[in-house]
Amino acid sequence: MRHTIAREVAAEGITLHSGTQVRMMLAPANPGAGVVFRRTDLDGAEVPARYDCVVETNLGTMLGTAQARVGVVEHLMAAVAGAEIDDLLVILDGPEPPILDGDALSYLELLDKAGVKEQPVPRGAIKVLQRVEVAHKDGRAALVPAAEPAFDIEIEFPTAVVGRQRLAFAFSAQGFRREIAPARTFGFLSELEMLKQIDRGHGASLENTLAIDGDRLINPALMRFPDEFVRHKILDAIGDMALAGAPLIARFEGVRSGHALNNALLRALFAQPANYHLKP
Repeated sequence: MRHTIAREVAAEGITLHSGTQVRMMLAPANPGAGVVFRRTDLDGAEVPARYDCVVETNLGTMLGTAQARVGVVEHLMAAVAGAEIDDLLVILDGPEPPILDGDALSYLELLDKAGVKEQPVPRGAIKVLQRVEVAHKDGRAALVPAAEPAFDIEIEFPTAVVGRQRLAFAFSAQGFRREIAPARTFGFLSELEMLKQIDRGHGASLENTLAIDGDRLINPALMRFPDEFVRHKILDAIGDMALAGAPLIARFEGVRSGHALNNALLRALFAQPANYHLKP
């Protein structure tokens, strides 16, 4: 059966890119509503959390309609997927959810406070029937038929802090909570000037972001895993795949993949009905 949360919960904090203080409320939603973002600062304009509403993938996944946009949704969406929540209203008075700890665990703990309520509607799922792959430059991403959801990602960065990392993760709610949700986002000091020029990253700090300077991690005390960087990339992929609108039964394979490829992959999947089957 589908699930929503049992009661409203709220959190406040700084946003990652705009650097503004935002209040977020998570509220129960009707059966079949899916996840919807509502901007109270824009006359209550609503944006569905769906792959076909993604309007930008530069340094985060942004959803948008003609009335409103909501940026950096992937960490919250990963937590929603990890908690196996299907229907949820996310009420914001600003352009992004608060970044909180730069992970998905902080959102997961908020959902824990809200509790879970079963909905009187079957959950359903999307079963991938044949391999779907997209690529750009040296990155690629694929969805492969599998009995259960799984993620296999390899990353490589030209710094000794990261290097090449690969992790295969068989998705489960408890495994996500323990192995993926705590992994924080990361960034490079060398990109700070570029971020300022495009008006991004104003809310990033040494408390919510693993900061890399050349071959040195500036805040190593913040690390929770030796391979935290690839774990966070899996977190991002889980959040981006949650925009499919229902759980995906497939193995996600990514090599140097990111938000743009993740969204392109979902668009390629749904472009051909032979690629998938909707399970009631």
